[in-house]
Amino acid sequence: MNFIFKEAFTAFMVLFAVIDVIGNIPIIIDLRKKAGHIQSEKAAIIAGVIMIVFLFLGQSLLKLIGIDVHSFAVAGAFILFFIALEMILGITLYKDGDEDASGITASVFPLAFPLIAGPGSLTTLLSLRSEFHLENIIVAVLANIILIYIVLKTSSRIERMIGPIGIQIIRKIFGVILLAISVKLFAANIKVLFI
Repeated sequence: MNFIFKEAFTAFMVLFAVIDVIGNIPIIIDLRKKAGHIQSEKAAIIAGVIMIVFLFLGQSLLKLIGIDVHSFAVAGAFILFFIALEMILGITLYKDGDEDASGITASVFPLAFPLIAGPGSLTTLLSLRSEFHLENIIVAVLANIILIYIVLKTSSRIERMIGPIGIQIIRKIFGVILLAISVKLFAANIKVLFI
């Protein structure tokens, strides 16, 4: 057992920043208005299953197409870098179109995937795997899923408490943290590729 609290906490913070569930509260509320209701439990469980399955099978899939984890981690660092820029500068580089959907489908798509378990978080999982022990990443994923469930259940209350300005401040703070993490991830893995 290689459980290290510091590693698990760092992985948790990275995933929390990438998923950006607090910053996505306006989107969650908008989905709730369109769909009538959102099944928070279903969305959190499906997102968690997608992330854990990808954590275990992602590396095998990469080997199948001939890509090593370090190359994927460098690509992941670029994605994190751009997500961080979006958060800090308040710009949108890429966004999937929102569809009108029922509460059940809205809980799965676009909420569980790609909003929570999207390209950013899946890439991050494999990038983290190149640096951290598996147990710590699983703990970080589960802690994030619990937090996501709480946020989904109380999204309206959180938005009223924090307000739009508070959400913007949180996004920018996590954007800076994410930017630093992406630089560290890039530096750690690019060296391995050139050795």
